[in-house]
Amino acid sequence: MSTSATRIRAGAAALAAAGVLFLAYPALRPWHDEGTVAGATASMSSTAWVTAHFFAMLGFILMPLGLLALRTALAATRAEPLALTAAVLAWIGSGLVLPYYGAEDFGLHAMAGSAGPRADLLGLVHAVRYQPLAMTIFAAGLLLLAAAAIMAAIAVWRSHALPRASGILFATGMVLFLPQFFGPASVRIAHGILLAAGSIILAAALWASAGRARAAATPLAGSSSRGVSDVAAHHPAGRGIPS
Repeated sequence: MSTSATRIRAGAAALAAAGVLFLAYPALRPWHDEGTVAGATASMSSTAWVTAHFFAMLGFILMPLGLLALRTALAATRAEPLALTAAVLAWIGSGLVLPYYGAEDFGLHAMAGSAGPRADLLGLVHAVRYQPLAMTIFAAGLLLLAAAAIMAAIAVWRSHALPRASGILFATGMVLFLPQFFGPASVRIAHGILLAAGSIILAAALWASAGRARAAATPLAGSSSRGVSDVAAHHPAGRGIPS
């Protein structure tokens, strides 16, 4: 298998895994009333809280690898610069989002745990979640990820190398990542299903494109070998090959 085909398939696997992790995040996350001390404690002190948020963080790490594979798949098309820009924006966006998720996952878990300060738990949660710089960085990261997904979908549409609609659901899911935080548990789980479906559809298209790239490369290699043999046959040793 060619190096590019291997990279595309590895990126496709990473993107599909990211989609599954983005679904596992709201599906496993505890959904108690976090406006009360009892509800916040029940949710944030649980192992499910740590696991669910960690799955989201892994998703943000793996998703840009899928967009890098998209850039490789579109390398021979006019959409390659747009796909490369999408991958770069996704990496920057993920980097901005991850610190906030770390605070949610490990910081709030420690505060709500048995050793945490129960008396002013809600005040501390509010201070962590709504710190101005933290909120700004988090929102900027999600907006960059949305822009990256839109660029990826446009690149797919323009390239004619992948099914034209294969990036639309993925882009829709990433665009809705920020708004879905304001919905109830059912909306957030539905968003996870949407994003998982979009990621897997795009990953499947990438995986199939790697197979086509390999099939196209094989005849070329064979033609090259035959061409050298033919030249050698028509120009035996002692007779120079014309330049």
